[in-house]
Amino acid sequence: MKWDQLLSLKRYGDKHKRLRTEQDDTRLGFDVDYDRIVFSAPFRLLQDKTQVIPLSKTDFVHTRLTHSLEVSVVARSLGRSAGKKILEKHPSLREILGYQSNDFGSITASAALAHDIGNPPFGHSGEKAIGHFFSNGAGQIYKNILTDAQWHDLTHFEGNANGLRILTRHGQEKGGLRLSYATLGAFIKYPKASLPHKPTPHVADKKFGFFQTEKAFFEDLASELGLDQNLRESKSFARHPLAYLVEAADDICYTLIDFEDGINLGWIPEEFALEYLIKLVAGQIDTQKYTGLQFLDERVAYLRAISINTLIQEAVRIFMENEKAILNGTFEQSLLDKSIFKAQMNDIINLSIHKIYQSREVLEKEVAGFKIINDLLAVFVQSIVNQMENKLNHYDKIVLKNMPEKLAQYQDSSLYDRLLDVCGYISMLTDSQAILLHKKISGQIEVG
Repeated sequence: MKWDQLLSLKRYGDKHKRLRTEQDDTRLGFDVDYDRIVFSAPFRLLQDKTQVIPLSKTDFVHTRLTHSLEVSVVARSLGRSAGKKILEKHPSLREILGYQSNDFGSITASAALAHDIGNPPFGHSGEKAIGHFFSNGAGQIYKNILTDAQWHDLTHFEGNANGLRILTRHGQEKGGLRLSYATLGAFIKYPKASLPHKPTPHVADKKFGFFQTEKAFFEDLASELGLDQNLRESKSFARHPLAYLVEAADDICYTLIDFEDGINLGWIPEEFALEYLIKLVAGQIDTQKYTGLQFLDERVAYLRAISINTLIQEAVRIFMENEKAILNGTFEQSLLDKSIFKAQMNDIINLSIHKIYQSREVLEKEVAGFKIINDLLAVFVQSIVNQMENKLNHYDKIVLKNMPEKLAQYQDSSLYDRLLDVCGYISMLTDSQAILLHKKISGQIEVG
């Protein structure tokens, strides 16, 4: 892979090549990506979607929206820092093509901002619920009608793939938000389809990054960016190098900020904060300042800020030391898996699993969310299929009116497209919208 290809400003539908040197520096093309994501409806809906603690009424607990904003801030710092070093190593990128370190920061910030945009309500439980509906629930009846790849898309429903679907389809028939190919490339952590399912030690093969509906677009994207370079014989694709930085930003934030939420909720004792973060803040903490902070959340935030800065510097160091392998597509781990702080991060994650992710409050709400999504799918999928088979009854017609008009009016869409659209519609719901809609279709509240 080559940086000049990887930094492509191309957007869906472009007929002419976009050059960095022809841009207005007051609002660069990669900055436009960030703006378009911020102003999109799918992004706004993240304000009422679970990050870790479903349906929390506590103001300081993170939602998908606040988490995404924080990840984008960390990703921008990672991108700018790495970009500065990349330009020093490859001066022609700056001197001939006009790229600046801020371009790298804008790409990573935009990709990070959108990294959770395809996740269903109720966190990862919602993702699992959709897959379960088809693999073990009422949706099993469609298995023999679909191809193996289509069936695997549904039974292993993946928020990352759904995110690419949203970014490339939302708002327009073709092109979606029309983000730059560089940003879309950095967004795709798993550059593969759901099948063939061949688990490997490579971090990019852990999940899949696009549904069958986006396969042609992805292949065009990969060709433009050079993600298929050196890999043509195996017919596989490399991960965009900047996706490693986006992944690192997410790893840093969910490790440290979920931990912070747990302490602020009182689920993790405060003394654990310093104990678990001591190696990350060593040599940087101002003891007098720390002890002078009056409130718990201020003390924890101070430690968290220092720890994030430490891990940003560490991730950039690892990225640059392994830049050649990353460009060759042979770097198989996440950046922080090679960190000298990996043991400390694992300790924090394990404590969070025990105290937060497996707490009774979280598990009880996940069970409720799982049930809600399965019930919604059962109703909407049946109505969509009845429509396809010209068997609509009065109830089906009412159900379909609850769906966006463009999804409820099909021409020649296949069963797979329709099922995936229903899953996409359910995924776009916020936690509160899903609960309210479930109550309505269950007859639990008066509609008026």
